[in-house]
Amino acid sequence: MFEAKAIATDDKATLYAELVQQAQGLLAGEPDMIANAANFAALVFDAVPDINWAGFYLFDGKELVVGPFQGKPACIRIAIGRGVCGTAAQTRETQLIRDVHEFAGHIACDAASNSEIVVPLVKADGSLLGVWDVDSPSVARFDEEDRKGMEALCRVFMANLA
Repeated sequence: MFEAKAIATDDKATLYAELVQQAQGLLAGEPDMIANAANFAALVFDAVPDINWAGFYLFDGKELVVGPFQGKPACIRIAIGRGVCGTAAQTRETQLIRDVHEFAGHIACDAASNSEIVVPLVKADGSLLGVWDVDSPSVARFDEEDRKGMEALCRVFMANLA
């Protein structure tokens, strides 16, 4: 059985490097995407400080639909191009939002969220799987180190798709 180990560091690069190793161990050998997504969300939610939501929105061919997550109940469906998640899905670029209240069209699923990072999840064939979304109650919580770290974590998740 996998056992998550506490990551005691204030250094984001070290935090994400250790978290990537834990994610690799957690997902290795498990072919079920939903099971992996659920455990991945739980791992990140538990390890990354100052976040209030972490999870997946999966593309159903028309829109993004909430998938496994940790945090308060969330918006169920998000149109491509709408909000931070829909923008990440449409542009296929990570969205690093310092203050969600300054993002035109932001969808407020949890009023406590003030900053957000969303990484698009693109399959090897170029098709969209969905997005990885993390929110924080703190303004300017996410920076370039978080972008690099979240993108590295998402590469681990995508590499373990059956």
